[in-house]
Amino acid sequence: MEKIYSEEDVCKLHKSSPETIKFLLDYSKSLQVVEYKKFTFEQHLN
Repeated sequence: MEKIYSEEDVCKLHKSSPETIKFLLDYSKSLQVVEYKKFTFEQHLN
C-alpha cells in the first residue's frame, strides 16, 4: 500500500494567455444565476 501512495504523479498545468484569462473573468462577471422555487435561471448581463 505504501508503494501506491508514494508514487508521484506530476500534474502539468497548461499555460493560458492573458486574453483567455480576461475572457473567462469577463464571462463570469456577466453571468447571473437566479433561483426561483424549483427553477434555476441563468442570464448574461450586458
